[in-house]
Amino acid sequence: MDDFWVFGYGSLMWNPGFPFEERQQARLYGYRRSLCIRSNVYRGTDENPGLVLGLERGGSCLGVAFRVSNADREPVVDYLRERELVSNVYKERVLSVGLSDGRRQMALTYVADCKHPQYIGDLALEDAATIVRHASGRSGPNVDYVFNTVEHLKDMGIRDALLERVVSNVKAQSAAVP
Repeated sequence: MDDFWVFGYGSLMWNPGFPFEERQQARLYGYRRSLCIRSNVYRGTDENPGLVLGLERGGSCLGVAFRVSNADREPVVDYLRERELVSNVYKERVLSVGLSDGRRQMALTYVADCKHPQYIGDLALEDAATIVRHASGRSGPNVDYVFNTVEHLKDMGIRDALLERVVSNVKAQSAAVP
């Protein structure tokens, strides 16, 4: 049976929550990481939704690929579906990723469904920062999610200019409030 890979671009990169045999930095072409999903469960509520990451079409995304043993394939897929498909704002896809060692592998990942009501593309930077600053959900404050994502990306040698600008804007907004 072929290797089974999972591509993570957000919290899955440092908190996969499943067993794996190998972990490598990987690049997914044709999609970019974006704060484009309204979160009304993990990082917000129905009354005050937060923002979480999704993959939008265009560009490329540097993330992490995990090779999962065939024995763990089914439970890992079940776990990921429970974690990622809470509101079906993501579409499950198997896409080609380039691993840091030069290999190409097909990997399971989750992309944003731009037709879903929770999808919010083309959000102004200031608006994104305001939402992130004020939202909190089952997994804690939205600001923790975004700040932790940026720090973990930096620790892995990955720079994400958009997320870094959101963090700077959140800090500026917070400093402006007495």
